Amino acid sequence: MQLHKELHSFPIDQPTVVTIGTFDGLHLGHQKILSSVCQVAKELGHASVLLTFHPHPRKVLFPSEPLGLIQTQEEKMARLEALGLDHVVVLEFNEQFAQQSAAAFVENILIKGLNAQRVIIGYDHQFGHDRQGNLAFLRTYEAKGSFTVTEIPVEQIDAVYISSSKIRKAIAAGQIQQANTYLGQPYQVSGFVSRGLQNGRNIGYPTANVALTETEKILPADGVYGVSTEYKGRKLYGMMNIGWRPTIQETKTVKKIEVHFFDFHEDIYEAYLALSLHVHIRPEHKFENLNALKAQLQQDEQLVRSYFRLL
Repeated sequence: MQLHKELHSFPIDQPTVVTIGTFDGLHLGHQKILSSVCQVAKELGHASVLLTFHPHPRKVLFPSEPLGLIQTQEEKMARLEALGLDHVVVLEFNEQFAQQSAAAFVENILIKGLNAQRVIIGYDHQFGHDRQGNLAFLRTYEAKGSFTVTEIPVEQIDAVYISSSKIRKAIAAGQIQQANTYLGQPYQVSGFVSRGLQNGRNIGYPTANVALTETEKILPADGVYGVSTEYKGRKLYGMMNIGWRPTIQETKTVKKIEVHFFDFHEDIYEAYLALSLHVHIRPEHKFENLNALKAQLQQDEQLVRSYFRLL
């Protein structure tokens, strides 16, 4: 997969099959579109292309509203790498870009910039200033012979339409298994390990404190989760707490993410971790003392180990 952060770096000598969108979360609906792009491109002998944007357009268009990203840019790129695309083009979305008409977008970017011969989009995709561009608008270019257009219908699971907004609600409610079903993969939080107060070590549960790399990312409900990660080629399993640590500190300042890995004793300070959340164990509680907290953590560990069949 080749990554392009500017349009002029894209090679236009090969015809392309293109899809467009922010694709936050890369859920099953997104995966269906990208799979179609790759399949059609292979059949036609064209290059497969995702045209996406950074930052998320809502951050520019509605700056006062919380964004709640499902994925950081790093998480998205890592996932895209595994999906088989030839090219990913990430264009900067700013106020000037937002003023671009749908016609200018099609003519300057899709036709001249990407040499699009086939455009594959979701049923509800809109683009251009004031969302002038949509499936019907693209069909007018198809009628002129510029490219052909394919619509991908909505993806459903158990008669529920999949959308990024539904996934955000599930994550915020701590319904991680529901969110993961829609995503087709585990929801992740990622960041660098920083030093903490060592309270966990004192009760037999040393933790890695993870400082997030993206402040706009939506976080799950406070509580304890069963998690996994890849570290130096090894799969690690453990339990993560996200919240205010009410047993340790009285005042609510900044939410903390702490993870205890099972059967692992290496120093991983400053390491980058992408934590996959698999199951919600319980809400965060305030305990009378550290001994009571330790007793609960022992129960949590048994539940999580049982979930991962690590007993």
